[in-house]
Amino acid sequence: MSAVGLTYEMCLSQCGSGTQNPTWANISQQFGAWLLPYLALISQLPFGAKHRVDNLMSAILTIGSPVLAGYSMILTILNANWISRRFDTISFPNTKDAVRILISLQQHPLRITHEGPLLSSLVVLPQNDDWWPTIADCLDYVHTWSIASVTSIAWVVVAYLLTVASSLSDVPSNINSNGQGTGSVWLWLIPIVIGWLQLSPKCDYARVKKAMENADAMASVATADHGVAAASDISDKRALSIDINAEDPSSPDEMLTPPVFNYARAISWSRSAEDVFNTFRMASNNAKTHVTVKTGPDVTWINANRRDFIEPSNREGSASEVEAYCRLPRYAVRSPWATGMFFRMFVASLLPLALQWATTGAAVLVVYFTPTVGLGCRSLGYLIYGAFATIIWAMLVMSSILSHFAFSHSDRSRNTLSSPTVRLAKVVSNLLRWGGKLLAIINALWIIAAGMLQFTSVYDNCYCNSSVLGRGAQYAYDIIVMDGLDLSQTKAAWFGALALAGTTSLGFIFYMSLLTDLVPL
Repeated sequence: MSAVGLTYEMCLSQCGSGTQNPTWANISQQFGAWLLPYLALISQLPFGAKHRVDNLMSAILTIGSPVLAGYSMILTILNANWISRRFDTISFPNTKDAVRILISLQQHPLRITHEGPLLSSLVVLPQNDDWWPTIADCLDYVHTWSIASVTSIAWVVVAYLLTVASSLSDVPSNINSNGQGTGSVWLWLIPIVIGWLQLSPKCDYARVKKAMENADAMASVATADHGVAAASDISDKRALSIDINAEDPSSPDEMLTPPVFNYARAISWSRSAEDVFNTFRMASNNAKTHVTVKTGPDVTWINANRRDFIEPSNREGSASEVEAYCRLPRYAVRSPWATGMFFRMFVASLLPLALQWATTGAAVLVVYFTPTVGLGCRSLGYLIYGAFATIIWAMLVMSSILSHFAFSHSDRSRNTLSSPTVRLAKVVSNLLRWGGKLLAIINALWIIAAGMLQFTSVYDNCYCNSSVLGRGAQYAYDIIVMDGLDLSQTKAAWFGALALAGTTSLGFIFYMSLLTDLVPL
């Protein structure tokens, strides 16, 4: 028997514009095989926010824009690699612990106090040598592979491979409600979850906050009379802090600890990290030329008896001397943007975009080459999801750039609306952030609904099955009997979709493995 089809007009006249009645057996089978494992895997994403609503929003942002999740992840590891390489060029006590601390605080709104000798005292004074390893050790906890995470990932992978194999072995069966497109469009979740497990971000708000508070009691600061006092006795300000309750952050998302929000704080974190690096760099440069902190005609450098060690007496002085020891040269201009920030942002965008469109493109391939071949309801739904995910990423990244611009150029006397340019940047930043989050909510709901629409055969009607969107009403047709129909093109497209999504996902995982091996996480 040959394949039988009807033109779109004849299909409407004979079958009407309604949809085929779904069967519960098919719905439950398709949902359990293609979508449910991914929804369960979402629980393995890193959260750790102070409030549950922020954890929920982080999951929505990840689903609504996988590009944003991948961008935040890769930018986090690129920033860690960058600051680690910069500290490798200097030699001064506590540099290795400083790198560990800065990398661990990427999931928090890191603040540096430039007023007075707080930061320079923390770097220079030998009384603070216990502060750095103590806080580094407190932050050195691991939230990585567990039985639950391994089981969830294995469940998704095995379910995907088995269902793909089943679909390829019997292509005509439930061809219009087949969930292979849904399985492909969600495949990005596996490398995203594995990537965060490899990175092990320190995003537990309560734990990190406690570690910082415990270390604060140990910090010392130089005084004007060449003495040393506890920083807590001088003021409530600290050289390094995670100011969760800041009244005027560069972006409200910067205060949220789930790592998907790293897009919002990566710029400010890099600027703060480079400030710490510059303080260490100036101290290291002075130490290399045997310049002591204390000044005076009778002060000389005391050589140590062992290599790469600086005698504590060389690092002692008054508040003004400690500040001068770490001060940048007068000709140095402090840019609001850290060195190489925009290049790292560009690099961090490439692979997430490839992952997004490889998985989305694979889903489109599956349904596009399913008879009737052409752009239809199902393929358009996946294209909308991919496009919205990309737009959300662009909106939120631009929002982070504008918010940092407004914050860094505003009057520090709390008058953040000091100029029309700054005011405009702040307004546009807020609009982009609000719009991006709203669109993420819509897109997350849409991709879940798109799968359910297919499983419940809502798309199984004359309009969608005839690919009217791509072919036009005049040339559209619906194949209703597929016996004898050559489905080799469909099988080839399904194999190609599997290869496209699978290889890109594996490439993402491999790239993350290479990057995480380069820095002291």
